[in-house]
Amino acid sequence: MRVISRACVYYAERYVPDPYLYALILTFIAFIAALIWTSSGPMKIVDSWYNGLWSILAFAMQMALILSTGVALAQSPVIKRALQRLASWPTQQSTAAIVVFLTSAIASWLQWGFGLVVGAIIAREIAKRMRNADFGFLVAAAYMGFMTWASGLSSSIALATATHGSALNIIEKLTGKLEGFNHTIFTWYNLLPVVLLILIIPIALSFMGPSEAEMRKVDPEALIREDQIEVAEQEKTFATMLDNAWPITLLLVLMGGAYIWELSATKGFSLNLDMFIFITFILGLILHWRPINYVRAFYTGAKTVGPILLQFPIYGGVMGIMVKTGLAAVIAQAFVSFSTAHTLPFWSFISSNIISLFVPSGGGHWAVQGPFMVPAAMKLHVDPAITAMGTAMGEQTANMIQPFWALPILAIAGLGIKDIMGYCIVAMVIGLVLYGGSLLIFA
Repeated sequence: MRVISRACVYYAERYVPDPYLYALILTFIAFIAALIWTSSGPMKIVDSWYNGLWSILAFAMQMALILSTGVALAQSPVIKRALQRLASWPTQQSTAAIVVFLTSAIASWLQWGFGLVVGAIIAREIAKRMRNADFGFLVAAAYMGFMTWASGLSSSIALATATHGSALNIIEKLTGKLEGFNHTIFTWYNLLPVVLLILIIPIALSFMGPSEAEMRKVDPEALIREDQIEVAEQEKTFATMLDNAWPITLLLVLMGGAYIWELSATKGFSLNLDMFIFITFILGLILHWRPINYVRAFYTGAKTVGPILLQFPIYGGVMGIMVKTGLAAVIAQAFVSFSTAHTLPFWSFISSNIISLFVPSGGGHWAVQGPFMVPAAMKLHVDPAITAMGTAMGEQTANMIQPFWALPILAIAGLGIKDIMGYCIVAMVIGLVLYGGSLLIFA
């Protein structure tokens, strides 16, 4: 396992470019593919690319807030002590990677945004305490945990198929039926590979880590200095009294709590992306207690936002090409053409892995692939929910070689994609076997 991972790391370090260049290369590949396999002319492709650039800005802002509020929450005294206590358990590189992976995997299954943030923060906390560990390996373990999110409670596709009237509920539009979690998330073909992944990845991590001679270590003191919030002594004035006025925090928290209570009582509670950011914000406020404390912690988190602001619009352009020219539909339809009742969920999974490289968004991905997979399932008398979950599973495995979702983790860690990609390739192979095999055997 170490030989395999070392080879993957070797080639990743030499041939995988910076995530920004990676996005540009995908842009040109999508452009050429659309030119060859669709009827779109060069200017239509350019128009699709340009319009796509701006279609993702709202989502980019959401991700920036997830990062900033997540880091600010982690900087609160209570959470920081809990993370430090967890980070103090491992004493070796392999056990440290396993702790990071399990934390990230469980958190990602519960809520994908939470998993992205907490995995990277745990990796940083461990790196502050351990000198005999490769930081890139620890961060890679954190990203591997993200392979559970689309099989979990915040799965975009599973939530869409269970929500009446959702614009992305393609199954309801074509069949008139809702597919609840009992047909998607809480099924054997979905839960079994998740459990096996949580058992097998730690075994792989215990063997695939670099030897001490090969470790790329970081200076723990440097990480500690980066996370320190410097507070200069201030003269006691009316302004500084307001800065530290805890009643202001309490009033805002009460307003937030009142809204959540009313929403739960009238419409039912739903942990979507906006609500996750809101809850993280409210929790951060109450745990920092004084307004100025939260402001300083938020500024620390905001330092990690740069890569997202640069690269997310580029991926929006790639998605624009894939969707507006019909290229993603061409790929999905190609796999449907030779599928059978037994293999359709598996080929939905495989085609999803390919499309996810260019459209790394759960909801947007299903909007492209669903209109072809659901009619095929109906024609072959296959439960459409299985093909939907096949698409979801494909996305979470493809993420291991798609840096889009790694950007938040890399931003918090201060690393590049080539620092983790080699290890993630091994994890992707394991994910392909487990999720693909489950769809072939149990679905």
